[in-house]
Amino acid sequence: METTTLKLYSLEYKEAKTYLMAALFIAGNIVFPQLCHTVNMGGPTWLPIYLFTLVGAYKYGWRVGLLTAVASPFINSAWFGMPVPASLPAILLKSILLAGIAGYTAHRFQKVSIVLMLAVVVGYQLTGTLGEWLLKGDFYLAVQDFRIGIPGMLLQIFGGYLLVKYLIRK
Repeated sequence: METTTLKLYSLEYKEAKTYLMAALFIAGNIVFPQLCHTVNMGGPTWLPIYLFTLVGAYKYGWRVGLLTAVASPFINSAWFGMPVPASLPAILLKSILLAGIAGYTAHRFQKVSIVLMLAVVVGYQLTGTLGEWLLKGDFYLAVQDFRIGIPGMLLQIFGGYLLVKYLIRK
């Protein structure tokens, strides 16, 4: 399994670059879900609201990830009605967990690999599913990402890896 060491950042809130990068990843988290929602069950299948949060947090640190994780669901909900407001707490929980776990993993290991991306995605999904179960009180709803969203998780693992490794070289 190939592992790549690359330049990873941990941007601070006082840096303008933090907000610029977050704005770019938020834009990705707005456009990509709209594309996915053009197909039946595109959102629950492809889990598009998480991809750019993962990439932003992994490449630029948890602060960029957190800004992306919080802003993206609210903007999408306000502008397009998706996710529906009732789903926001669970999506925000998973997004924030993803930003933290991805940022921590990148900082801790200072490299990117499929195995690390797998650990990040499984970590936030398992923890987030437990939290969603507590929030909703319905196990069947809480495990929806594992019932329907496997393609989206695979996209996050492999797509996230490729985006961090090849497309964001700086």
